[in-house]
Amino acid sequence: MSEQTTSEVVDALQQTQEEVNDVVEAAPDQETDPVAVLTADLQRLQAEYANYRKRVERDRALAHELAIGGALSELLATLDDIARATEHGELTGGFKSVADQITATTTRLGLEKYGTAGEEFDPQIHEALLHDTSADVKVPTATKILQPGYKFKERILRPARVAVTDPAETPAE
Repeated sequence: MSEQTTSEVVDALQQTQEEVNDVVEAAPDQETDPVAVLTADLQRLQAEYANYRKRVERDRALAHELAIGGALSELLATLDDIARATEHGELTGGFKSVADQITATTTRLGLEKYGTAGEEFDPQIHEALLHDTSADVKVPTATKILQPGYKFKERILRPARVAVTDPAETPAE
């Protein structure tokens, strides 16, 4: 650092110190109202408490959603078994009533089944298990649903497992 630069820095520091001293000397001249100080403290504490309550309520809601999502995840295998039994016509009598109640309860809690054959393949919500090519499709398409996907609210509990068909490559002319 050159001597000129050093002297400029020292001068700037002295000027800043003088400005700080002027502010400090002017501060005792101002009278502080104890009521205003206590009111400001009270308002600050009330705002902190309101923010705390909102944060706790948000955390409770999140914990509630995670608990329901965890319980619904455990029921997915049972729902798959119920769907297979229904497809094969093996679900009759009292078992059908229980299966209908389980399905209705999971739907009421917010579990959504998704995945239909023919929809565009989306790697965010689909898991590709088989792959094929065809000239019949223009974009990668989920042509067969091997296992449906489930989501709770906006959270994917299980991706839909699908067979994907890509468009056939046309030879360059």
